[in-house]
Amino acid sequence: MTKKQTGAAAGVYAALVTPRRPNSREADTGSLLDYLDCVTRAGVDGLVLFGSTGEFVHFEIEERMRVVALAVKRSRVPVLVNVSHSTLSGACELAGSAVASCAAGLLLMPPYFYRYTDAQIAAFYHGFQSSVGPGVCLYLYNLPFFTNPLSFELIQDLIRAGGITGIKDSSGDWSLFEQLRTLRAQIDFQLLAGHESIYKRAAEAGADGTVSGVSAAVPELLVALQRAIRLQNSEGAERLNTRLLEFVDWIARFPSTVAIRQAAAMRGWINDDQAVPLDAETAALADSFRTWFEAWIPEILRECAAGVASSIVSR
Repeated sequence: MTKKQTGAAAGVYAALVTPRRPNSREADTGSLLDYLDCVTRAGVDGLVLFGSTGEFVHFEIEERMRVVALAVKRSRVPVLVNVSHSTLSGACELAGSAVASCAAGLLLMPPYFYRYTDAQIAAFYHGFQSSVGPGVCLYLYNLPFFTNPLSFELIQDLIRAGGITGIKDSSGDWSLFEQLRTLRAQIDFQLLAGHESIYKRAAEAGADGTVSGVSAAVPELLVALQRAIRLQNSEGAERLNTRLLEFVDWIARFPSTVAIRQAAAMRGWINDDQAVPLDAETAALADSFRTWFEAWIPEILRECAAGVASSIVSR
């Protein structure tokens, strides 16, 4: 255990993009290490590696393990590692390496691509827990847009069975959040909102934090929003949330992480190497996004800096 492992995750965790070497399936580790330093300096509480924003499906197991070991060693804040895989053995191998690298916790979604029943998914999680053993901070990872969803009934059964630290719910489903909040009143676990569209509402309703892809490109915005919520600055939180939703709206116009990766590249943090080429129409839309972002980001940084200054004065 290292001093970076500070217990259950809370606050803003930035789900990092994984820089790639051009025309390669290898991660650009040097770029990643400098990039995580930049995001950390913005004030995030922790980092997430190889989540959906990190496009983990594009990398081999050995590459994911290699990068995690180097990044966790470099990071000054706790690091959660997504160890999801299409097989139980793959997930367990990734988990063993992440634990050995002193990751602060593990994220695990259900096995992906093929459809599985709740009973089959439960068996997968129980098998994983049995293999990894006790003492590991394990977070359920609900990402229904891309893989098998975790139903509330299954989440409840897994949490009640023990060994689960919390859940990162990326569904954006408010009714599910309310069910999870009710469950947490009965049994303690960390509730992390993984969809920025509901983060402000979720944080005000008691969510412990967020795992945010937007924070991979604009960490200052989520950090400032979290601070405004904690200080009960409703006007400031509403203004910052409006800004956040502007960026979220752009994300929805592209496949997966295109907008986030381009924004991080425009800030000089990573290269803009897309895993799949953009068609002519999407490339034109990307040009429009870059023009918008170039004008938008200086305003955001000024607003976030002003919010930090006012919060210091108000203490």
